[in-house]
Amino acid sequence: MDTTVSNPPRSDGAAGKAPEPLAPKVGKQVRHYWLAIGMVTAIVLLALGFWWWASHRTAQASYTTVPVTRGSISRDVIATGTINPELTIVVGSYVSGVIQDLQCDYNTIVKTGQICATIDPRPYQAIVNQDEANLAVAVAQLHKDQANLTYTQLNYSRDQRLVDTKAVSQDVVDIAKNLTDQAQAQIALDQATIDQRTAELSAAQINLDYTNIRSPVDGIIVSRNVSQGQTVASSFQTPTLFLIASDLTKMQVDTNVSESDIGTIRNGQEATFTVDAFPGRNFEGLITQVRQSPQTVQNVVTFDAVVGAANQDLALKPGMTASLRIVTDKRDNVVRVPNQALQFEPTSVVSSSNAESGTPQATAGTGAAVWVLRGGKMVSVPVVTGLEDETYTEIIKGDLQPGETAITGQTGTQSSLSAVQAARP
Repeated sequence: MDTTVSNPPRSDGAAGKAPEPLAPKVGKQVRHYWLAIGMVTAIVLLALGFWWWASHRTAQASYTTVPVTRGSISRDVIATGTINPELTIVVGSYVSGVIQDLQCDYNTIVKTGQICATIDPRPYQAIVNQDEANLAVAVAQLHKDQANLTYTQLNYSRDQRLVDTKAVSQDVVDIAKNLTDQAQAQIALDQATIDQRTAELSAAQINLDYTNIRSPVDGIIVSRNVSQGQTVASSFQTPTLFLIASDLTKMQVDTNVSESDIGTIRNGQEATFTVDAFPGRNFEGLITQVRQSPQTVQNVVTFDAVVGAANQDLALKPGMTASLRIVTDKRDNVVRVPNQALQFEPTSVVSSSNAESGTPQATAGTGAAVWVLRGGKMVSVPVVTGLEDETYTEIIKGDLQPGETAITGQTGTQSSLSAVQAARP
C-alpha cells in the first residue's frame, strides 16, 4: 500500500512552490537602521560644532572715528537777560491836574525842552496872579513907609534945632527920634515882606511852568502812560507819564548770572546772544559792567552783568528776552579733539606681552589718552589737555597731528594683535 503524503494545495494557486529564505531581508533592514542613526549623529555633531564655534568666536570690531583738527576753543557761561536802552528817562508830573493837551505819542522823536503834554494851568495861573498882587501891595506899603520915614526924619531934625533955643522940650525931641527909628524899622519890615512875596510868586510861577511836561533829553518816546483828559495826582508819588530812550542805537542786556558763574565774568569779555524775533541771527556785545548787588528769587542768587550791544538797524526792541553766551576764556589755532575721543576706552586690547597666548588685556592707564588709527592699527597716544568746551578739548602736549583719525566709539572686540597695538609711554 502506498503511504506517500503530498503537499496540500495552496489557496493562491501556487501549489508545490518552496518558501523564500528570511536572512537577506533582515540584513537589509539593519543596514537602513544604522544609516539613519549615522545621519542623525552627524547632524547633531554638526549642530554642536556650529554652536561651539558661534559661542567661542570673537566679534570683529568696528570704530566710530573723527579727525583731529586745529581751531578755536571757548569756555562759555550761559545766561538769560532783558534788552533795555542804555539810558531810559522817566518823565513824571510835579503838579496835579487834568491833562489838557497831549503832543507826544509812542515812537515820537523829541528834543530837549519840547512840550509833550500840558496840565490845565488855570488853577496855577490864579495863584500866580494872587502872588503878583500880594507883591504889589508889599511894594506899595514900602513906598508909603519910605515917605513916612522922610517926614519923621525932617521932624526930628527940626526938633533938634528948636531944643537949643528952648522952643521945644527934650521930650518932644525924644518922641521925634523914636518915630524916626520906627519908620526905619518899618522900611526893613516892608523889604522883608517884599522878599517873601517875591519868593511866593517865584514858587507859583514854577508850579505854573510845571504844567508844561517837557522832554529833558533828546530821544524817542517808548512808553506813554497818560491820555488827554486824565487827572494826574502827585500828592504821594510822582506819576509816570512817559518813558524816553535817549538812543535806541545803543542797547544793553541786563543778564541774570548765577553765583557759581559770576566769578569768571569780567569787563570787556565777549558775548553773543539771540532773541526770539530773529532766531537765526547772532548779536554781539561786550561786558560793560558787573553789578555787585545780588538778586534773590526763590533762594536762587544771581547777579546782573550788563552787556552793551550796538543796534544800528534798530532790530532790538526794549523788553526783548535774550539768550546769552558769555565767552570767559578762548584759545585760537590750537590742536583739538572731540570730547568723546578722550572718553573712549577699547572693549578688549591684546598687549604685546600676551600676543602668543591671545589673552585680552587692558592697557594700564597713565592719564588722558587719545586712541587713533595708524597704519590700520589702533594706537593709544598720551596727551596733556587744556581748555575744553561743550564740543572740543585742547591738546597742549601729545603726539597728535591735525588730520589724524581719533576713535570715539567701538562695536565688538579685537581678537588679534595685528588689529590692535597698545603703545605705552
